[in-house]
Amino acid sequence: MTERIYLDHAATTPVDPEVAEAMVRVLSEVPGNPSSIYAEGRRARALVDRSRAEVAAAIGAQPGEIVFTSGGTEADNLALRGVLKAYRGERDGLVISAIEHHAVLDTAEDLERHAHVRVTRVPVDRDGLVDPLAVERAIDGRTALVSIMHANNEVGTVEPIDAIGRVCRAKGVPFHTDAVQTVGVLPFDVRELPADLASINAHKLYGPKGVGALYVRGGTRIATMQTGGGQEKGRRTGTENVAGIVALGVAMRIAAERRERDAARLSALRDRIIDGVRSRIPAAVLTGHPTRRLPNSASFCFPGAQGESLIVALDLEGISVSSGSACTSGSTEPSHVLTAIGVARDAAQGSLRITVGRDTTDAHVDRLLEVLPRVVERIRAVSREPVAT
Repeated sequence: MTERIYLDHAATTPVDPEVAEAMVRVLSEVPGNPSSIYAEGRRARALVDRSRAEVAAAIGAQPGEIVFTSGGTEADNLALRGVLKAYRGERDGLVISAIEHHAVLDTAEDLERHAHVRVTRVPVDRDGLVDPLAVERAIDGRTALVSIMHANNEVGTVEPIDAIGRVCRAKGVPFHTDAVQTVGVLPFDVRELPADLASINAHKLYGPKGVGALYVRGGTRIATMQTGGGQEKGRRTGTENVAGIVALGVAMRIAAERRERDAARLSALRDRIIDGVRSRIPAAVLTGHPTRRLPNSASFCFPGAQGESLIVALDLEGISVSSGSACTSGSTEPSHVLTAIGVARDAAQGSLRITVGRDTTDAHVDRLLEVLPRVVERIRAVSREPVAT
C-alpha cells in the first residue's frame, strides 16, 4: 500500500506522541473534578494550574491571563462577544478585516444583526495584507474592539499585528488577534506584541481537538458569555477539560522548544513546493504574500481546474490537501479570502492549499511535485472537453 502523504496541517495536525501520552495518563489516572476540595480534585486542579503556567510561559503571559476554552472558535467568540458585552451602553463598534476566519467573521455578522453592533470591515491588498492606517481610520470614539488575525489560514499571509496593536493602544481600544495559526509557529510574546487578547487552538499545535485558550491581558474588560459554576474566574464557566488542558500545555511547551528549527525546515519545504509548482504548472498563481507568509503554507489558484476535483484526484494518489479553510469545505461559493484579495471567481474555484508539518519530508514534496502537474493537466483537459448533447 502506498504511503499516505498528509499536507493539510493548517486544518489540523497529528497529535504529538508525548502529548497523547500525557492526555491518556490524565484520563486513566486522574478522576477528580478540579473544583472539588478533596485529594482527587486537588490533584486535577494542580494539573490545570501547571498547564496554565506552561501556556502562559510559551507566550510571555501571566498564568492568570489564560482562559481555557473548547478551541479557537470559542476563544474568538469569547473575545468578541465578551468585550462588546463589557462595553455595552458605552461603545458599540467592532473593527475586523475582510479575510478573518469565519469564527470572527460570522460572529461579527451575528453581533451586527442581533446586538446592533457597528461592524467595520477593513479591506486588504492583493497579497492579503491589512494596512494599519486603514485600521486607524476605521477606529472612532465608539469602537470597543479591533480584531485582526495574526496570519490568514487560507493564503498564509502574516499580518502586521505589531503596528496594528500600536495603533489600537494609541487610540485606547482593545486589540484581539486570532493567533490560532501562529502561536508555536512564529514568535509570539505578549510582553512585546501590543495585543490585549489572543486566541489559541491545541489541534493546530500537535495537540488534541476540542481545547484551546484565550489570552486576556490583565485589566482588559471582558464579560462572561456562559453562566454556571464560575470556573476560570467566571470568564469561562464550566468544568474544565483536564486531560485536554494538560495536552495543550505539553503541546505549547514542545512547540516553543522546537519553533526555530521547525520554522527553518518547514520554510525550506514550503519554498520547494512554491518554486516547483510555478516551474512545472503553466498559469499557476501563488496566493497570499510572496514573503510575509506562514513557514508551512503554500496556496495557489489553478485556472481551468476545479479545486474539489484536484483534492479528489490527489486523494486517490494518496496525497491530502485542501482548497482552503476546513471549516467551509463543501461550500460551492468561492472563498471570501480569495474574493477579498481580488481573485476572479473562476480562478478562485481552482484554489489549493498545501501546508507542510513536522512529519513532511523531502520525499513527500518530490511525490507531490511529480503528481500535481499531471493531475492539473488532466482536470484542465476534461474541463475543456465539449459536453455531448
